[in-house]
Amino acid sequence: MYANLFHVFRNTPLGRETLMQSLYFCRSLDVGLTLYIPDAVRFMMYFDQDAVQVDLDRSYLNEPETAAERALALAAEAGLKPRLLHPKNRTASDLPDIPTHFGFMCCPRSVSDLSSKIGLGYIGPKVRRIIRSADFPVLLTSPVFKPWKSVAVLFGGSDSALNALRSGIQVSRRSGYPLDLFIQLEQDAGYYEQRIREAGLDEPLARHCRDRYQFANGEFSHNLYSLPHDALVLSGAYGHGLINNMLFGSKVELAQATLTNNMLVSGPRAKTHLN
Repeated sequence: MYANLFHVFRNTPLGRETLMQSLYFCRSLDVGLTLYIPDAVRFMMYFDQDAVQVDLDRSYLNEPETAAERALALAAEAGLKPRLLHPKNRTASDLPDIPTHFGFMCCPRSVSDLSSKIGLGYIGPKVRRIIRSADFPVLLTSPVFKPWKSVAVLFGGSDSALNALRSGIQVSRRSGYPLDLFIQLEQDAGYYEQRIREAGLDEPLARHCRDRYQFANGEFSHNLYSLPHDALVLSGAYGHGLINNMLFGSKVELAQATLTNNMLVSGPRAKTHLN
């Protein structure tokens, strides 16, 4: 799969900040950018095991006559030439059918019509479903453009956490930025080492890891203060059974509610699309 990031452009000042974050991500990892400038407030994404209707707020349709020009101008300033997506297919209810063969997707914390009411402390339900179903990691952007200079992986030992660690190693290698590993010890430290070793990630992690942080004490939200403010934070989601699946995984929810960092979240089906 060609590594590229899918971005839905919103022609507003906040949308500009989000696009600048996607451009920085693509430039740092040398991946392509696919831009979609919507002409409707809804579209469909069909994954292998789920179909997600994405509902946008109407600010995504602001000034359609200037949207493409503004988005392309920002991309040109970053030295990128994005591909503009024009959906060829539509659903039976006449919604645009967006393909899902991307390496990454950028989402604000929420893409629902309640986004004006949602701050850092909540991930919109449609974004949750995308993370749960997609075979690519999802980039949750900071409120304003924030360059990152390191990679921080929150590792809890689940399969999704292993997906996040794989992505973190690849992001570190591709970007040249150092990787830090953060573990909130809820089991014996040997359990996490065993999970990493059984996944064959111990040697590549050793090559790219700058520091390891293991917290046996203190609340998780307080320990997050140790993360560099300018790190791209990677985490897994939906990795610990039915109850936590319903809650989206308390650690991810708490991390994104606490941090202003950009986050790259891997669901249970996410794969690393960087070579």
